[in-house]
Amino acid sequence: MTSEHDAAGGGSAPTPGSGAGERSAIDWEALRTRAREVMTRAYVPYSRYPVGAAALVDDGRIVAGCNVENAGYGVTLCAECGLVSDLVSGGGGRLVAFTCVDSRGQTIAPCGRCRQLLWEHGGPELLVETAWAGIIPMSEVLPGAFGPWDLEAGTLADPSTPAATDNEKETPHG
Repeated sequence: MTSEHDAAGGGSAPTPGSGAGERSAIDWEALRTRAREVMTRAYVPYSRYPVGAAALVDDGRIVAGCNVENAGYGVTLCAECGLVSDLVSGGGGRLVAFTCVDSRGQTIAPCGRCRQLLWEHGGPELLVETAWAGIIPMSEVLPGAFGPWDLEAGTLADPSTPAATDNEKETPHG
C-alpha cells in the first residue's frame, strides 16, 4: 500500500529549512493527481464548476479538498477551505507546495480569499503552481499579504482605551 508520503515523492519527510520547498524535491504530478481525484467529489449543483486542490505539508503528508456549494452562495466553500480543514484536522503543519485544478485537470488560480487562507498556513515561501507563471512563491501570488503581524501592530495595549482617531494616530512619516 502506498502512503500519501510515498506518493508525494517518498524519502524522508521534508522539514522546514531542509529544502522542503525546493521545486526539485516536490512531486508535482502526485499533487496534480490528488487534486484531480478529489475534484471528482466536488458538490457543485449550481455552478457545475468542480475544483480540487492538493498540497504537500512539511511533514510529507498530502492534504486535499474540493469545493462544496450551497444555495446561499455566500456560504459556499472553496476547495482550499477543505484542504486547510484537512490540514488542521490531520494535526496541522505548514503547507510547502500547492496546486489547484478545474474539471479539465487544468491548473487554476486560487481566488483572493483563498490566497489569504493559503498564506496563513504556508506563508510567503509556499510554492504555488500557477497557469500564468509556473511554480512561484506565495509572496508573488499575494504580495503585501495581511498577516498576524498586522493584527499585533493594530492591537490596543489596553482594550479599555478608545482607538485613536485618524488625526491622533502616529505614522512612520510623522
